[in-house]
Amino acid sequence: MKVKQIFDLAVKLGIKNDLRGEKKVSDNLKKVKARFAKLSDEQKKEFDEEALSNPYLDSRILFDSKKEVKKIYAGIDIDVSELLLSEKIGGIDLVLAHHPLGKGLASLAQVMPLQVEVLADYGVPINVAQGCFKMRIDEVSRGVSPANHFKTVDAATALKISLMCCHTVCDNLVANFLKKQLVKKKFEQVSEILDFLKTIPEYAEAMKRGAGPRLFAGSPENYCGKIALTEITGGTEGAKEIYAKMADAGIGTIIGMHMSEANKKEAEKHHINAIIAGHISSDSIGVNLLLDELEKMGVQVIAGSGIIRVKRFK
Repeated sequence: MKVKQIFDLAVKLGIKNDLRGEKKVSDNLKKVKARFAKLSDEQKKEFDEEALSNPYLDSRILFDSKKEVKKIYAGIDIDVSELLLSEKIGGIDLVLAHHPLGKGLASLAQVMPLQVEVLADYGVPINVAQGCFKMRIDEVSRGVSPANHFKTVDAATALKISLMCCHTVCDNLVANFLKKQLVKKKFEQVSEILDFLKTIPEYAEAMKRGAGPRLFAGSPENYCGKIALTEITGGTEGAKEIYAKMADAGIGTIIGMHMSEANKKEAEKHHINAIIAGHISSDSIGVNLLLDELEKMGVQVIAGSGIIRVKRFK
């Protein structure tokens, strides 16, 4: 396979598993294309044309050596050390990072409106969610601004090792995976959700590693109420102001990847149970689902940099 073929497959899977539904993603892309068509020639020069076909701008091909991809090294966090490790292993044609790098990192805030639209599906008025998220999106954009975005990309270019990052793409995969699992169950108490999550192999292994599912806010004996998957996908942690609006929408329990102290306090204040499934273990599920598809196509996979590798095909 070529690097572009692998990336196109990843984006296709991301769209297919988007919690908003494929039609909503398609409609959003049409709006982007319509806005682009109205730009002046000067404005088009500054426009990120990746946005015309890729709805997840934190997922990118960062360097393409144009080599055929037969073996890849995949990891949660990739830096120069993983690239040198890949060279030491030998025969690696592509390094696949989960967390964003290069322009993918610079564009992280641009995927956060996904959370607004997901929350709208859970009953939070979309204009209210949008208002709550505006300041948080600006904060994330400023936060990644000073990073040395292209350090690892430059190393991959020098080593002539193809490099891509698949962030929201894989986060969509784990979000939809969990959604499908949860709808099969009828939970009454929060403890039942925690017990269920611990049966998923990546979370079970994370428990052994000391980083498994935990209850950050609420009590195991609390009633679940309406369960919402939030902050599993959509860039990074959302706005602390959103918890009051979630409570107004009847959400009783949220499942996320990680949570700051400020957000934890807001969840507690509004009587929302907050289950944190685990960051790297959740990321592992999403990446595993993509790696499974690549292995089905004959690509050899070496997983590292925190991935808890679990195969779901025979």
